[in-house]
Amino acid sequence: MASEEELVTKANEAFYRAFESLDIKNMEKVWAKAVHIECGHPGWRVLRGWDAVMESWKQIFENTPAIQFMLTEMSVQIHGTLAWVTLYENLNSKLEGQDVSATILTTNIFQKDAEGWRMIHHHGSSVAQPAPQDKPPTVH
Repeated sequence: MASEEELVTKANEAFYRAFESLDIKNMEKVWAKAVHIECGHPGWRVLRGWDAVMESWKQIFENTPAIQFMLTEMSVQIHGTLAWVTLYENLNSKLEGQDVSATILTTNIFQKDAEGWRMIHHHGSSVAQPAPQDKPPTVH
């Protein structure tokens, strides 16, 4: 039987697989279908509620031909039915035909319900320099 930390890690990995798939149906599966969900993409204002959050993913997916993440410095914390994962997203993407690389400091918050751990909050902030590499990266 998997530990709660392993289950949260799997939920976090499912989020990045959904992100890389650029498929809104996959992204909808990882989020709690709740009015209290929130999302803060780098450079955006905070989005609150299912409709606003899912609309933002649709816009991102429609304007992103490909994206790949290498996750580093991941930490998982669990307190009761809430868990948060902090990490660096080292991403490679294409934007308007140009290759783009960025490092994003990210916090993902999950809430446990009858179906398992579901995302309730995602926040990413751009960082000026890459994270130190004292742990091997996780590629998704």
